[in-house]
Amino acid sequence: MTEEIQNLASLEFIPYIDAEGKLPEFVQGKIGVCAIFDDRKVLQFVGYSRDIYLSLKQYLVRQPHNCYWLKVQTIDKPSRTILESIRESWIAENGSQPQGNGADATKWNDPIDTKTVMTSQEVANYEGIVADELAKDKLLKNVARRVENEILALLKSRGVTEEIRFNPKLKTNGLLDLK
Repeated sequence: MTEEIQNLASLEFIPYIDAEGKLPEFVQGKIGVCAIFDDRKVLQFVGYSRDIYLSLKQYLVRQPHNCYWLKVQTIDKPSRTILESIRESWIAENGSQPQGNGADATKWNDPIDTKTVMTSQEVANYEGIVADELAKDKLLKNVARRVENEILALLKSRGVTEEIRFNPKLKTNGLLDLK
Protein backbone atom coordinates (compact mmCIF):
# COMPACT_ATOMS: atom_id res chain seq x y z
CA MET A 1 0.00 0.00 0.00
CA THR A 2 1.57 3.24 -1.13
CA GLU A 3 -0.92 5.65 0.48
CA GLU A 4 -0.33 6.62 4.08
CA ILE A 5 -3.45 6.58 6.24
CA GLN A 6 -3.82 9.89 8.04
CA ASN A 7 -5.25 9.86 11.54
CA LEU A 8 -8.76 11.25 11.60
CA ALA A 9 -7.92 13.38 14.64
CA SER A 10 -4.99 15.00 12.79
CA LEU A 11 -7.16 16.30 9.95
CA GLU A 12 -8.77 19.74 10.01
CA PHE A 13 -12.51 20.19 10.27
CA ILE A 14 -13.86 21.69 7.03
CA PRO A 15 -17.28 23.37 6.95
CA TYR A 16 -19.62 21.25 4.84
CA ILE A 17 -21.12 24.42 3.37
CA ASP A 18 -18.95 27.54 3.01
CA ALA A 19 -19.97 31.19 3.47
CA GLU A 20 -21.19 31.30 -0.15
CA GLY A 21 -23.42 28.26 0.38
CA LYS A 22 -21.16 25.95 -1.64
CA LEU A 23 -19.59 22.56 -0.97
CA PRO A 24 -15.77 22.50 -0.79
CA GLU A 25 -14.66 22.79 -4.42
CA PHE A 26 -11.16 21.43 -3.81
CA VAL A 27 -12.62 17.89 -3.66
CA GLN A 28 -14.27 18.10 -7.10
CA GLY A 29 -13.20 15.09 -9.15
CA LYS A 30 -11.00 13.81 -6.28
CA ILE A 31 -10.88 10.20 -5.14
CA GLY A 32 -10.85 9.69 -1.41
CA VAL A 33 -12.51 9.17 1.95
CA CYS A 34 -14.69 11.62 3.81
CA ALA A 35 -15.79 11.65 7.43
CA ILE A 36 -19.03 13.55 7.98
CA PHE A 37 -19.92 15.19 11.28
CA ASP A 38 -23.07 16.79 12.67
CA ASP A 39 -23.34 20.30 14.09
CA ARG A 40 -21.75 19.13 17.39
CA LYS A 41 -18.82 17.58 15.46
CA VAL A 42 -19.95 14.04 16.29
CA LEU A 43 -18.95 11.55 13.58
CA GLN A 44 -22.03 10.41 11.62
CA PHE A 45 -20.64 8.58 8.59
CA VAL A 46 -17.41 7.58 6.84
CA GLY A 47 -17.61 6.99 3.11
CA TYR A 48 -15.34 6.81 0.09
CA SER A 49 -15.85 7.90 -3.46
CA ARG A 50 -14.38 8.32 -6.92
CA ASP A 51 -15.67 11.93 -6.81
CA ILE A 52 -15.94 13.19 -3.25
CA TYR A 53 -17.74 16.37 -4.32
CA LEU A 54 -20.63 14.50 -5.98
CA SER A 55 -20.90 12.17 -3.00
CA LEU A 56 -20.96 15.09 -0.55
CA LYS A 57 -23.83 16.62 -2.51
CA GLN A 58 -25.72 13.31 -2.38
CA TYR A 59 -25.14 12.92 1.38
CA LEU A 60 -26.29 16.49 2.01
CA VAL A 61 -29.59 15.82 0.26
CA ARG A 62 -30.11 12.46 1.97
CA GLN A 63 -29.02 13.53 5.47
CA PRO A 64 -29.16 17.36 5.70
CA HIS A 65 -29.43 17.31 9.51
CA ASN A 66 -26.15 15.39 9.85
CA CYS A 67 -23.88 17.21 7.38
CA TYR A 68 -22.17 20.19 9.04
CA TRP A 69 -18.46 19.33 9.14
CA LEU A 70 -16.15 17.01 7.29
CA LYS A 71 -12.65 15.68 7.15
CA VAL A 72 -11.15 14.38 3.93
CA GLN A 73 -8.20 12.32 2.74
CA THR A 74 -7.70 12.13 -1.02
CA ILE A 75 -5.66 9.57 -2.94
CA ASP A 76 -4.21 9.76 -6.45
CA LYS A 77 -5.24 6.43 -7.97
CA PRO A 78 -8.51 4.57 -7.43
CA SER A 79 -7.95 1.63 -5.10
CA ARG A 80 -10.86 0.12 -3.23
CA THR A 81 -8.40 -1.64 -0.90
CA ILE A 82 -6.77 1.64 0.15
CA LEU A 83 -10.10 3.48 0.45
CA GLU A 84 -11.60 0.71 2.59
CA SER A 85 -8.45 0.62 4.75
CA ILE A 86 -8.72 4.37 5.43
CA ARG A 87 -12.44 4.07 6.21
CA GLU A 88 -11.92 1.14 8.59
CA SER A 89 -9.00 2.91 10.28
CA TRP A 90 -11.08 6.05 10.90
CA ILE A 91 -14.03 4.05 12.26
CA ALA A 92 -11.68 2.16 14.58
CA GLU A 93 -10.07 5.44 15.68
CA ASN A 94 -13.53 6.83 16.45
CA GLY A 95 -14.02 4.00 18.97
CA SER A 96 -17.49 3.07 17.72
CA GLN A 97 -19.23 2.62 14.42
CA PRO A 98 -21.06 5.78 13.32
CA GLN A 99 -24.82 5.36 12.81
CA GLY A 100 -24.37 6.05 9.08
CA ASN A 101 -22.07 3.04 8.72
CA GLY A 102 -24.37 0.81 10.75
CA ALA A 103 -28.10 1.05 11.43
CA ASP A 104 -28.60 4.09 9.16
CA ALA A 105 -26.39 2.96 6.24
CA THR A 106 -29.28 2.86 3.75
CA LYS A 107 -30.24 6.46 4.62
CA TRP A 108 -26.74 7.56 3.54
CA ASN A 109 -26.16 5.21 0.60
CA ASP A 110 -29.51 4.64 -1.12
CA PRO A 111 -31.99 6.95 -2.86
CA ILE A 112 -34.56 8.50 -0.53
CA ASP A 113 -37.66 6.29 -0.40
CA THR A 114 -40.47 8.79 0.03
CA LYS A 115 -42.94 5.96 0.75
CA THR A 116 -41.45 5.85 4.25
CA VAL A 117 -42.49 9.46 4.95
CA MET A 118 -45.96 9.45 3.44
CA THR A 119 -48.62 11.23 5.49
CA SER A 120 -51.53 9.12 6.76
CA GLN A 121 -53.70 10.77 4.09
CA GLU A 122 -51.21 9.88 1.34
CA VAL A 123 -51.04 6.27 2.60
CA ALA A 124 -54.86 6.02 2.64
CA ASN A 125 -55.05 7.46 -0.89
CA TYR A 126 -52.31 5.08 -2.11
CA GLU A 127 -53.95 2.01 -0.56
CA GLY A 128 -57.31 3.12 -1.98
CA ILE A 129 -55.98 2.86 -5.53
CA VAL A 130 -56.59 -0.73 -6.55
CA ALA A 131 -55.77 -1.48 -10.18
CA ASP A 132 -54.73 1.90 -11.59
CA GLU A 133 -50.92 1.84 -11.81
CA LEU A 134 -50.81 5.29 -13.43
CA ALA A 135 -52.74 6.79 -10.51
CA LYS A 136 -50.34 5.11 -8.06
CA ASP A 137 -47.35 6.46 -10.00
CA LYS A 138 -48.87 9.94 -10.00
CA LEU A 139 -49.49 9.83 -6.25
CA LEU A 140 -45.90 8.64 -5.60
CA LYS A 141 -44.56 11.39 -7.87
CA ASN A 142 -46.52 13.99 -5.86
CA VAL A 143 -45.20 12.56 -2.58
CA ALA A 144 -41.66 12.70 -4.01
CA ARG A 145 -42.20 16.32 -5.06
CA ARG A 146 -43.45 17.23 -1.58
CA VAL A 147 -40.41 15.63 0.07
CA GLU A 148 -38.11 17.23 -2.52
CA ASN A 149 -39.56 20.66 -1.70
CA GLU A 150 -39.09 20.04 2.04
CA ILE A 151 -35.42 19.09 1.47
CA LEU A 152 -34.79 22.10 -0.80
CA ALA A 153 -36.43 24.44 1.75
CA LEU A 154 -34.27 23.02 4.54
CA LEU A 155 -31.10 23.41 2.44
CA LYS A 156 -32.09 26.97 1.51
CA SER A 157 -32.62 27.78 5.21
CA ARG A 158 -29.02 26.61 5.77
CA GLY A 159 -27.82 28.96 3.03
CA VAL A 160 -27.04 26.30 0.42
CA THR A 161 -26.69 27.87 -3.04
CA GLU A 162 -25.39 24.70 -4.71
CA GLU A 163 -27.49 23.55 -7.68
CA ILE A 164 -29.52 20.52 -6.63
CA ARG A 165 -31.29 18.56 -9.38
CA PHE A 166 -33.21 15.39 -8.68
CA ASN A 167 -33.61 12.62 -11.23
CA PRO A 168 -37.21 13.04 -12.48
CA LYS A 169 -37.43 9.42 -13.72
CA LEU A 170 -37.20 8.02 -10.17
CA LYS A 171 -40.05 10.12 -8.76
CA THR A 172 -42.80 7.88 -10.16
CA ASN A 173 -41.31 5.12 -7.98
CA GLY A 174 -41.41 7.42 -4.97
CA LEU A 175 -37.60 7.72 -4.96
CA LEU A 176 -35.41 10.81 -4.80
CA ASP A 177 -31.82 10.83 -5.96
CA LEU A 178 -29.62 13.41 -7.60
CA LYS A 179 -29.26 13.48 -11.35
